[in-house]
Amino acid sequence: MSDGSRGLEMLIVTGMSGAGRSTVANALEDLGWYVVDNLPPQMLRPLVDLGAHTGDAIPRIAVVVDVRGGHLFADAQDIVAELRAAGSARLVFLDATDAALVRRFEQVRRPHPLQGDGTLLDGILAERSRMTGLREQSDVVIDTSDLNIHQLATRVAELFGEDSAPSLKLTVMSFGFKYGLPADADMVADLRFLPNPFWVPELAPLTGLDPEVRDYVLSQRDAPEFVEHYVAALAAVADGYRRENKRHATIAMGCTGGKHRSVAITEEVARRLRELPGVSVTVRHRDLGRE
Repeated sequence: MSDGSRGLEMLIVTGMSGAGRSTVANALEDLGWYVVDNLPPQMLRPLVDLGAHTGDAIPRIAVVVDVRGGHLFADAQDIVAELRAAGSARLVFLDATDAALVRRFEQVRRPHPLQGDGTLLDGILAERSRMTGLREQSDVVIDTSDLNIHQLATRVAELFGEDSAPSLKLTVMSFGFKYGLPADADMVADLRFLPNPFWVPELAPLTGLDPEVRDYVLSQRDAPEFVEHYVAALAAVADGYRRENKRHATIAMGCTGGKHRSVAITEEVARRLRELPGVSVTVRHRDLGRE
């Protein structure tokens, strides 16, 4: 690997078929990345060296690698691991639930690339098994199950847009446990130990964005201590992420329905995290608005 590769920024985009790779590739191209689609994994090393020799001409390259490569895809995991260990690339994995993937393939009336003579679900399960190793070593996982193409493009811009970005971008997300754990969470906090404002008649119709609910949640026993200690722990985690060249992380904070406690605590934790040097914070409330 050429030493000149240190100035090159490369993203390897992979994940489940139907999870939005084309949308992400288009969004990255709109953001000024040089995008290469369906590249055989064996061409990743030469591409890094080529990009390094171009100097500033092609500073940011995004490469889509997926199972369409057939037998060539077999070496993908080892090649990607080598590039990541050398600091030459970051891996972005796009995922979605099986139900969401089936629905998308049915909408476009196309077979899954690994379906063969089986069903859509057979193809999805075969691909998920084949992609396990890459998902485990990914730097960023984006769960697109509940995102439309515009929301996914916005998410890509938040993560990979050209700006004077700090060294670490954190997404702090509220969610409801009854709707399932976020697939793209790096860390999960359970806020169900706090009293639920749902059982307070005047607070039930409100959300954690309303001052009345926020004040109620933050005034509960152990809530201030939890926020203080959790932010302190995250500050240490953020320092570790930067040392390990991990640039993005998702912190998920859940309560029963994702409407009151998790929203209020997410907002407070995010506010305090924004005070950390070298960190930018994006807030998402995944389940706010659901019945």
